[in-house]
Amino acid sequence: MHLPEDMRESLKRPMGLLLQDSDVTKENILKTVPKEAYLITVGDATAEKMTAFGLGPSLQIVDSLEKRHKRALPVGNVRTTLHCANPAAHITDESVSVIKKALVEKPPVRIIVDGEEDLLVLPAVLYAPDNSIIMYGQPNEGLVIVKVNDKTRKTAKKIMDSMT
Repeated sequence: MHLPEDMRESLKRPMGLLLQDSDVTKENILKTVPKEAYLITVGDATAEKMTAFGLGPSLQIVDSLEKRHKRALPVGNVRTTLHCANPAAHITDESVSVIKKALVEKPPVRIIVDGEEDLLVLPAVLYAPDNSIIMYGQPNEGLVIVKVNDKTRKTAKKIMDSMT
């Protein structure tokens, strides 16, 4: 699936609660996210920050890039590592399949994306268990926290169905 140009602007709106960069503290995260939640992070910096806060992600989706610059993979405990290819502005069938597989593996799981992981928030929301928490960075703004439920799944499915 490919994201059409005319949809890109609408995806810049956060899909959940946006915490401004200055408010992204361990205390604020713990007020918002139950410690026992199945936590999915999308993005290297987000995975690294949550690990530093002691909230190791159950599933992290990373691409070894931060703002288009190469970086080391986040440190942290990982039991299973999976790989997929996902070009920028796409959601590949392979990446959807790998996300589904990751969600049934014993955590913590890391998916390393060859390409770009940004849009993989959508299939993560669609297939994650109820009440999972998905976090991703909103460039130059902060951290978005999405609680997985029927409403967020419908939003993700609608966007994915609109992709060509």
